[in-house]
Amino acid sequence: MRTDSNVPSKPSARLDFRLNVDAKLLIEQAAAAKGQTVSDFAVSTLVRSAEEVLERLERRKLSDRDRDRFLELLDSNDEPSPALKRAARDYRRSRSR
Repeated sequence: MRTDSNVPSKPSARLDFRLNVDAKLLIEQAAAAKGQTVSDFAVSTLVRSAEEVLERLERRKLSDRDRDRFLELLDSNDEPSPALKRAARDYRRSRSR
């Protein structure tokens, strides 16, 4: 679930956890530096971090699928498509500049 952490919404759920005093002070200082409440800072930071974790996971899934397809194509005896030949030519030209 992707959310826009910059858009305020009415809170309808609660997340409680304990942390050590040093971590709490650090979070309070960071929230104050950004002009946010501790709750707003914590929520926006946690949501952003969760989105990054899930996006990395999704990229990894795509990478595995793409790797498998790439290896399959390497093992095949098919002739490269015209689009692939153009892409290789364009790549060589861009690297020679």
